[in-house]
Amino acid sequence: MPAKPVITQIPEDGFSLAYSRKAGEYRFPSALIAAIFFVACFVYYGSQVFLVLAVATACAAYYYFPLMERKPRIGANQYGIFIDGFGLIGWNSVADIGLSTYAVRSIEMKELHIKLNRPLERALLVDWRRVAIWRMLMKLPWSMTHDNIVRIDLELFAPRPEEVHATFLRMWRYYRGI
Repeated sequence: MPAKPVITQIPEDGFSLAYSRKAGEYRFPSALIAAIFFVACFVYYGSQVFLVLAVATACAAYYYFPLMERKPRIGANQYGIFIDGFGLIGWNSVADIGLSTYAVRSIEMKELHIKLNRPLERALLVDWRRVAIWRMLMKLPWSMTHDNIVRIDLELFAPRPEEVHATFLRMWRYYRGI
């Protein structure tokens, strides 16, 4: 599979990223297969333990289902940064865009940190935080800290985290006139 080109210019219509194919390659299918296996074990043996394991693995499959969808999860255009399940953050509401690296056990993870310079209610041009009730417990691409920073795990997306960060930073500077 050829490498995705690095965005060197500001795209006319913006850019967007969906979860990469490998992000959901094992998580959702393996949890679903385990749930089906435990349901079969429950039906065959009748043990309540298998029922509990079936429910737990079915919940994990439900949580990871968005990783299988190919719709855009994050992106940017002339209006600001959009994040699925969060909303559209106006460029004037962004104080800084940074790339943070941290380690979980022996795995290095990278996150995009979007620092807001105003309260969240005023920073969002469009609020998408109210999702359908059946999607409430599914995986979202963002989390929010108490100090007004939106965190996005970049390991789930196809381009390298540094490329995504550079593109967001370039677009922020361009549209803010910095």
